[in-house]
Amino acid sequence: MSHSTAETPGVRPAAVAGSFYPGSPAVLARDLRSLLAEAPPAAGFRAKAIIAPHAGYVYSGPIAASVYAPLHALRESIRRVVLLGPTHRVAVNGLAAPAVSAFATPLGVVAVDRAAIAAIAPLPQVVVSDAAHALEHSLEVQLPFLQAVLEQFALVPLAVGRASAEQVAEVLDRLWGGDETLIVISSDLSHYLPYPVARATDSETARQIVALEPRLDHQQACGATPVNGLLLAARRHGLKAQLIDLRNSGDTAGDRSRVVGYGAFAFSSELDDVH
Repeated sequence: MSHSTAETPGVRPAAVAGSFYPGSPAVLARDLRSLLAEAPPAAGFRAKAIIAPHAGYVYSGPIAASVYAPLHALRESIRRVVLLGPTHRVAVNGLAAPAVSAFATPLGVVAVDRAAIAAIAPLPQVVVSDAAHALEHSLEVQLPFLQAVLEQFALVPLAVGRASAEQVAEVLDRLWGGDETLIVISSDLSHYLPYPVARATDSETARQIVALEPRLDHQQACGATPVNGLLLAARRHGLKAQLIDLRNSGDTAGDRSRVVGYGAFAFSSELDDVH
């Protein structure tokens, strides 16, 4: 990606390249190849939705890679990614869609699916705010992984603020689509607990997610609101959840006195299982 692309009107430039992940296209591509190559073998199902963490790649990259690597097998069918993550910097009432036409990363530009955003625009919980997206990392850090494992896809990026699980599920229902649509929820788990406490806390959170119990709070997961919305929608659409990876920053980056938890989950229809 040239520097001029990032400044093109209507394109949201990368905000955390060089901090959360490498800013160099070559280094970023190399690191993603390494992370994806080290991911465990795919479990043999077709994911309709995933939950992936959004910390710096040195911390959560291996956990994210575990749920992204199997998507490479779906690269020819997935053409739209509905991406929801919590807001960290700008307060939002509802779910914020961007006005821009594309998001840029060092790997290139991803077009925003304006038709999909128009389809949810009449919902009262959907607002338009480029400010909510400008510095938000929870969505951005997912994009290089998506660019690495998929081919051509359009993006429906939604920054989730104050909303109910039902309001999130209503948006997901409207965007659900078929095999061409993948839903990605960006969330870390517990924050800054001692290592053994985090392991116990995150294990219980993972149990609730796999059981499709939409009652997570923000101490369990910073993305609890979009996660709960997905769990509601998954129940309605007959999806099953599977835990792919569950670790924390003490496992990946050393210090175990105060850790952040990371979980990777995949949601699929039993009818779509591949055996």
